[in-house]
Amino acid sequence: MIKKIFISALALTASTALFAQKLTAHKGTVENAYNFWLYTPDNSVEEEIEPKPVVIFLHGASLCGRDLNKVRRYGTIDAIDKGRNIDAYVIAPQNPGGPWNPDKIMNIFEWVGNEHNIDYDRVYVLGMSLGGYGTIDLAAAYPDQVTAAIAMCGGTTASDLSNLNDVPLWIIHGTADRAVSVTQSDKVVSAMKQADSDTPRLIYNRVQGMNHSRPARLFYLPESYEWLFSHSLKDEERQVAPPFKIDNEVLRKAYTGLKSTKSRRSAKRTTSASKNKSSKRG
Repeated sequence: MIKKIFISALALTASTALFAQKLTAHKGTVENAYNFWLYTPDNSVEEEIEPKPVVIFLHGASLCGRDLNKVRRYGTIDAIDKGRNIDAYVIAPQNPGGPWNPDKIMNIFEWVGNEHNIDYDRVYVLGMSLGGYGTIDLAAAYPDQVTAAIAMCGGTTASDLSNLNDVPLWIIHGTADRAVSVTQSDKVVSAMKQADSDTPRLIYNRVQGMNHSRPARLFYLPESYEWLFSHSLKDEERQVAPPFKIDNEVLRKAYTGLKSTKSRRSAKRTTSASKNKSSKRG
């Protein structure tokens, strides 16, 4: 019996260690950059022949600060926590406040590229709200390195958007958004059309009646990542892939099959409370 318990304990330790290797926190690791989470996909070993794509997740203003755990409250890392399988390296930086700085984001990306076997032809960025601004700013600043992007309920701080037409870009914004007006995305599209009236790689979903929080469900849909992954810098003329339909029926199924982190957090609080009671009794 003792032997079985010992083996189970070893298995649990190994499982915990494996998870720790998959999702790692980095504070001060990269010079002139943000603190960040890095998710390493399965089978990512030095001997691996096939490189993996990279997904950059940019959070909104509510997750700004210096507590990296906030970045796991919603978005791509939370989707992974809940069980969404994303076969890519995921970079999730934390912005301490203010607009996203594209150069600081790319400094992290360069470090990840030096440390891991990444596919430089498949580098994707997605974000909402402040992260939507950051997504467009990053794609505009690095159109030759960002393969495709999804910007939700954002806008831009960039003064020059002419290069944005080089990137397969999907902009999603609801007309009932009271936090960031849909006019901010309208301005981005207008600037892109001024640079190239055809905007050949732009998809713009101006969703009637959608509020500010609803687009967050897109982080949990496998279709969002499938759309991103369907693009490569090697694609002829970098054609944009057809989008999937965004409606209430699609958004309702965003969490289907995923685990709830609320139950795990509740269990942690219960365990913590039990430990505190035990300490007081001791």
